[in-house]
Amino acid sequence: MDPLSDWLSLLKPRSYVTGGVALAENMAIQWPQHEGIKCYAVVSGQCWLTVSGILEPLLLTPGDCYILPPGPPFCLATSLTASPIDFRVLRDEGILGREVAKSGDEPCFMVGGHFVLTGNHAALLLGSLPPVVHIQNESDKAAIRWSLDRISQEVRFPQPGSSLITQQLAYTMLIQALRLHLAGNPSAGWLFALADKQLSAALTCIHDEPGFDWTLDKLASRIGMSRSSFALRFKEMAGTSPIEYLTRWRMLLACDRLENSNDSLTVIATRLGYESESAFGKAFKRVIGCSPRQHGRRTLPNASTAKAL
Repeated sequence: MDPLSDWLSLLKPRSYVTGGVALAENMAIQWPQHEGIKCYAVVSGQCWLTVSGILEPLLLTPGDCYILPPGPPFCLATSLTASPIDFRVLRDEGILGREVAKSGDEPCFMVGGHFVLTGNHAALLLGSLPPVVHIQNESDKAAIRWSLDRISQEVRFPQPGSSLITQQLAYTMLIQALRLHLAGNPSAGWLFALADKQLSAALTCIHDEPGFDWTLDKLASRIGMSRSSFALRFKEMAGTSPIEYLTRWRMLLACDRLENSNDSLTVIATRLGYESESAFGKAFKRVIGCSPRQHGRRTLPNASTAKAL
């Protein structure tokens, strides 16, 4: 897999809710502060997105898509003068999405999903994003139109299996939106290093062979850059050094294997490029904040809780 796919897989996105949101004329719906990541797109009509702490409301028109990382309260409104209604009131009354949207003539209808990233270091991915990602140019909207049309069809006219199909399509739309954002908004943060051809190649080397004895020289040589130029560009783009990134990625892989395999610490350490369990343990504690054994014990109750929920 490529680095972005690797990260999203390890972060184990869990669908919290997917489907449609319909807004009537002169209506405003208020959501509280939220965890996870929300990704929705406008199917028909238009509305305003207002996020607490951001001064100017954003106008969303058909095909526009937005991503909200974990953050402050926000409001969707077909009129900026409407009094906001708590979304939980509409949800409990069953008029937030699907039933209102079947007619297709509502002033604004949007579809998408809210995903909770349950893996380790989700903040590293989400922290690279601005408070609002707004996908609005025509070529970008065309790229997500297929997913948008299919989700809308499943929400408006549900059939057996529609819930699962909607979840998968909403997640696909999120990945597409992230990819479009990366391509059009180069900025600081490891996520944006993926948009740089040479740095993306270096990240792919790390992800393809995390147990290899990578050094700054070896990575620079592999992608055809000088050692100093590579180190400087990687630091500027990703906000960390290549070797720090390598160590962090190894530790995320280690967390996943501790939680989802029966491999011994020695086997995990060796496969991730460490000559001894002791060296691996020191690196793990420095990055994760606890020893590998403590992490393994700590995750057991969480797994039980997840099954109970």
